[in-house]
Amino acid sequence: MLRSIDAIRGYVLETTEGDIGRCKDFLFNDEDWVIRYMVADTGKWLPGRKVLISPISLGEPQWDSRRFPVMLSKEQIEHAPGLGRDAPVSRQHEAEMFTRWGYSPYWRGAGAWGDFATPGLLRGEEEESGDLAVAIEQRGDPKLRSADEVMGYAIQAEDDEVGHVEDFIVDDANWAIRYMIVDTRNWLPGRQVLVSPHWVHGFDWSRRSATVDLTRRQIEASPEYVPGAPVNRSYEKVLYDYYGRPRYWA
Repeated sequence: MLRSIDAIRGYVLETTEGDIGRCKDFLFNDEDWVIRYMVADTGKWLPGRKVLISPISLGEPQWDSRRFPVMLSKEQIEHAPGLGRDAPVSRQHEAEMFTRWGYSPYWRGAGAWGDFATPGLLRGEEEESGDLAVAIEQRGDPKLRSADEVMGYAIQAEDDEVGHVEDFIVDDANWAIRYMIVDTRNWLPGRQVLVSPHWVHGFDWSRRSATVDLTRRQIEASPEYVPGAPVNRSYEKVLYDYYGRPRYWA
């Protein structure tokens, strides 16, 4: 199912040993547009510390009660990588962490989660150390960005600025970012639309903007997104047909 990141923020994170904090943010790779880590605010348990939890470690969320099971012990979470000021996570650091937890590396293989369709399938699929070294050499370090930081970035169309990033829509099965929610209220008060991140040409990090290969008129006239309304396949078909783009699920 497709859900907004803002709606997930604040979910309680629970282990079999008790609650460990709340969901604060997400880090995504700006090349494949997949959530690689949830940022957990550990609150009173580990005051002042935010730790990174891979979707591999997340269980099936309890949407009604706004709780996320975490398949790690409190000791493992204490030793999880913390969120630094510029959020650096090296591939070597990931490899050491995955080896400690008995995970197969998501960066080995062609898919978003290596040879698997969803992140949970990588639990208990530990690789040999030699295989990890090869995978590190082949893929290099991840390029991770904070979803919270990118929200508010200006959207630059081919011919003019058209709005800003309000939120993201993610697939809760494989944690792929399917859409950016673009707020066009500077030109069309109260109107929001969806744009696939794969239509983004690139980011200007210093100017806090993203450039898309669409015109301002295309974006302004695209099917409206109603906050809180479900993004189902029928809506997606209309959206992709409007833009004349190949459907990602085809």
